[in-house]
Amino acid sequence: MYIRVLNPADAGNYREIRLQSLLDHPEAFLSSYEKEKEMPLEITRSRLEPAEGRFTLGGFTERDELAGVVTFIRESSGKIRHKGNVYAMYVSPAARNRKLGYKLMKELIVRAGQLPGLERINLTVFSDNDPAKRLYTSLGFSCYGTERKAVKLDGVYLDEDLMTLELK
Repeated sequence: MYIRVLNPADAGNYREIRLQSLLDHPEAFLSSYEKEKEMPLEITRSRLEPAEGRFTLGGFTERDELAGVVTFIRESSGKIRHKGNVYAMYVSPAARNRKLGYKLMKELIVRAGQLPGLERINLTVFSDNDPAKRLYTSLGFSCYGTERKAVKLDGVYLDEDLMTLELK
């Protein structure tokens, strides 16, 4: 397996894995399959355009299949520019238990840590997602709070844990 920054040429493969993630785990993401399915591929291309403080990593199998993704976006407002956020972390079922999630997050931390002035990486994870919380904790993230009833999915409320990694 190897990891690299995705670019607009990866939009089709990214869209495929993103839609898979939304079908497999609708409770784990704020977006929905229905919403993203209708989104033009050009929007996905533009989101994969590397920019200062923003990148999406892809984890690939030995056969060059995109098997995992994660996005980092730095805050843009001056007063909170010392922080960045992790979004849309997903590893396909066929690639699980191969440390791809760990490798993706480790690379994200390294790349984000090279951004001048970045001090903290934040993420949210549903409180009942124990495998993800174990992964993030193993990388040094700690929980600093829980938002009760953060999301309502099909009439059921889900809590989110707020996690952070201090870089400096």
